[in-house]
This record gives sequence, structure tokens and C-alpha cells, in this order.
Amino acid sequence: MKTYTALLLIATAWTANAADLSKPIETLRAVKKEGEGNEAAAKAWGEIVKADPASLPEVLKGMNGANPLAENWLRTAVGVLADEALKAKKLPVPALVTFLKDTKNSPGARVVAFDLIHRADEKLAEELTPTLLEDPSSDLRRHPVAKLIEAGDAALEKKDNAAAIVAFGKGLGGARDEDQIKVLAKKLRDLGQKVDLPKHFGFLMSWKMIAPFSNADRAGFDTVYPPEKELKFDAVYEGKGKEAKWVDFTSTDEYGKIDFNKPFGMEKSVVGYAATDFFSTEDRAAEIRIGCKDGWKIWLNGELLFARDEYHRGAKLDQYKMPCQLKKGKNTILVKCCQNEQTEQWTVEWEFQLRVCDATGTAILAAK
Repeated sequence: MKTYTALLLIATAWTANAADLSKPIETLRAVKKEGEGNEAAAKAWGEIVKADPASLPEVLKGMNGANPLAENWLRTAVGVLADEALKAKKLPVPALVTFLKDTKNSPGARVVAFDLIHRADEKLAEELTPTLLEDPSSDLRRHPVAKLIEAGDAALEKKDNAAAIVAFGKGLGGARDEDQIKVLAKKLRDLGQKVDLPKHFGFLMSWKMIAPFSNADRAGFDTVYPPEKELKFDAVYEGKGKEAKWVDFTSTDEYGKIDFNKPFGMEKSVVGYAATDFFSTEDRAAEIRIGCKDGWKIWLNGELLFARDEYHRGAKLDQYKMPCQLKKGKNTILVKCCQNEQTEQWTVEWEFQLRVCDATGTAILAAK
């Protein structure tokens, strides 16, 4: 870490040489949809890309809180300015390191800063990589996790299973992206280790479920059925062609899929509900993340968080991320999941997966 420490000592000197680009940066940040502000932004962009390379951290900082269009303008300006700086060997690496280490800066801008550091000084980037394993940015975590996978594989080649288990286990602890988690889980299991993926992700596995209510003509999405008014788990309601009763369901799927077809059968043109309680140790900010290919709504403590009236467009992990506020103690989550009338094989899924985590994707585990 000697190189890193020495560079930090001169970062302030580099930053002092930067020109004041506050006005052109604000012009880029003012860009809006439908091309509003583009003409002024083009002029401002031209001014930024001709600036002294020492201004790069200031331009990166302009990405903090910028709308997607403005962020794109700023990102391309950073790219042009950095390319010229690299050719002239004037990239302000110490200031970029300082920017990277400040986690108050936006994840996207910090990823760009790390990539620039890597282009300028690969050895320094290697020194910084282990410090990113617990970073708030899941994108930045990918680098140390990848290195730990490499280290584990190297240990396996030396027949050192114990060292491999340590490396893979550490990598899994830091991994937040599904592809790396799958790789690490398999490697650990191949070495005889137990891996609890539902716990790692924070999937909610046990629910009270009720169905089927009618979704004829897809009207069920907006129809307010009894579970939206009250959660009485001993109640029985008139359903679609049969009584609708609450049942207990615990998923055994590693990725937390809550499958209505299992307790209720292959129904079509129907609506189902799932409810569960999540106990938090404190009042805190959180995210509820859901993956679902059906029409759905979700409530937290009686408040509608989000709704999506679409069908069979695919589902994936963390498809929708909903910031929320957990209260200390019991928090009730209610999911409405709608099936439409289509009967093709690829439309039979009537399910969702849901997890509770923080903004980094780190699981928040229930108190009980």
C-alpha cells in the first residue's frame, strides 16, 4: 500500500490545478428529455473536454445525482478528457484515488474513476482492489470478488482445498451479483461446504397464500379483493369456481420463488395474494426487491409501494427495486400476483421472488 499512501499525499496538489468548470458542468446537468438544453450542453461539453486533466475529479463529481441523460453527457466528456490525459501522461491519479475512496460520490462515477486508475497504473489498481470487497457499489465489488475466485482456483491447482475454501468463502461474503454468487456457491459445494443462498440473498421464504380470485378480462388487477382490505387468515371467500382459503407455504427454491401453482394448481385468469411478516431490529431504510413475470402489486404495512400490470415479459433477480422504510418490530408485506388468460407453456408461471436488502444488495435478515 506504499504507492497508494504516497499518491494520497499529493492528491491535493493535483486538485488545486483544476480549472473551475462549475458553469459548464451545471449546463450539462440541466439537460432534460426531448432534447431540452442540448444546444447549450454541446457548447459546455466542448469546453469541458478542452480543460486541464486536473479537472477530471470535478467533472466526475458532476455525475453525482445527475439524471441519466446528463450523466451520459458527463461520462463521455470524462472519456475524451481522460484519453487525452493518458496520452500526455497527465492523468491526475492521486485525485482520482481520493474521489474513488469517497463513498459519498455516486457509484457510477466511482466505477469510472477506478477504471481510469486501472488504465493509468495497473499496479495501483491491484493494490486498491482488496479494499473494495465491502464497497457500497456492487460494480466495484466485482473486482475483488473476481480476484478471490482466481486465488481459490490457484489454491485448488496446488491441492490446497483449505485455502480455496477460505478464498471462495470470502468472495461469496462480498459478492452481490448473481453470476458471481452462482459460481462461488458451486465451487464451495464441490468442496463439501454448505451454502445458504436464500439467507445470502435475503429471500423471504415462508408466506400465507390465498387464491384463486377472478382475473377475467384482466380486470382482477384493479379489483379490490378482501385481502387488500383485511388480513384475516382464518377467513374463507368466494373465489373463481371454488372457495379461496389461506394456506401456509414455505419455498424450497434456492432463489426464493413463491409458486402459486404448487398449493393452488395450474390456474389461469386468476389472482392470488401472499402475505408475510418481516421483523426488523430497528427503524431503518431498506429496499424490497422483487422478480415477477406476472401482473403484481406490493404493499408494506398497508401502503402501496409499486404495481406492474404486465404479463410474461420475463423475470429476473432484483427486477424491480423499491426503496422503503422499515419500522422496528413487525412489518407486513402483501403481494398480489395476477395470471392472465394465455395458455402457452411459457405462460404457466404464476410466481414471484422477493427479498429485503439494503441499497448495496446486502441482505437484511429478519429478527425472527
